[in-house]
Amino acid sequence: MLQLVRIFDELPDGFDDLVAEASDEGVRNMALLADGWAPKDQARGARFQDDGEAILAAFLVGELAGIGALSVEPAAPEPARRLRRFYVRPAMRRRGVASALAAALIHEGFDSVGLLTVNARASEAAGPFWEAQGFVPDTSGPWTHVMRKT
Repeated sequence: MLQLVRIFDELPDGFDDLVAEASDEGVRNMALLADGWAPKDQARGARFQDDGEAILAAFLVGELAGIGALSVEPAAPEPARRLRRFYVRPAMRRRGVASALAAALIHEGFDSVGLLTVNARASEAAGPFWEAQGFVPDTSGPWTHVMRKT
């Protein structure tokens, strides 16, 4: 059973393994998330808890399977959100984890804005994945793909 959980104060159990697996694949976004996770007494910016932001963990049969986040996209010429810090463990792929995370974050993003962006440069599979979710290539900003609310 797949369960999506919003993260607030602590990164979930198993996150260190997620960082290691991402790093083994040459994907830096989980290490960047770990580095930016500020202590409780510091600014909340790296914790994706400001208005319009979220960070979700996906658990498959109780095991951490992946993480995805939503943040404000400051580079867009209109109010927008960016899906980021997105990663699913290799052993958990092709089980609907990434699609479920993406769908939840897309839904949450479109609750407040009409434009979402992603940067799909992390891996060769990222671009086709985001296109399958409905994003279209767009390099007019520091992103690779956009999706507009219809």
